[in-house]
Amino acid sequence: MEIKVVHQILEWNEDVSDKIKSELKVKKVCLVNIMGSPGAGKTSLITTLIKGLSDKFRIGVIEGDIQGQIDAEKMKLLGVPVVQLNTDGACHIEAMSIENILPEFELDKLDVIFVENIGNLVCPAEFNIGENMRIAILSIPEGDDKVEKYPLMFQTTDMLVLNKYDMIKYFDFDEQRVIKNAKDINPDISVFKISNKTSEGVLEFIDCLSDRITETIN
Repeated sequence: MEIKVVHQILEWNEDVSDKIKSELKVKKVCLVNIMGSPGAGKTSLITTLIKGLSDKFRIGVIEGDIQGQIDAEKMKLLGVPVVQLNTDGACHIEAMSIENILPEFELDKLDVIFVENIGNLVCPAEFNIGENMRIAILSIPEGDDKVEKYPLMFQTTDMLVLNKYDMIKYFDFDEQRVIKNAKDINPDISVFKISNKTSEGVLEFIDCLSDRITETIN
């Protein structure tokens, strides 16, 4: 399976996000925007989701990176359609770029597309890309002050994944502080404690995500 590399067109238009959402609604495809810092575990989480959801949903992936296609190569090995989006220096993915990428997929043969956004906690939160769901990943080694430092990321997300949870015994990480801060600014946020290494919390997260995808595409 060949990986197509698409370069981001730096033209921002909020209306494009609504247009994408309308198109995918007709096609009954759910777009999931996955955001987090470099090293937070975005690629590993998407890999876990593909393995856990592929028996129920037809999955595609958009891999966002400033350069290269390392993560796209990993997805390719899982047998899912993947398109690499290189932003050439931009710190986020824009809706216009998603619109340009969608024709690379056979949307009639997909139920969900996972978008791995560029790794940081600032810019991606500011740009809607036509997504139905936002998932923010915060790994335990990053520290428990990130919700306070980068509130917009957590204010606009549907799910917060506390990733690499198996490492909490090695770090001074106050999970209750994180959860309280997140719910103070986003009362509807769902919080999950996940370890891709030990599989802790994975089934609960996959079940919840599965239900939300089903609601979106039906």
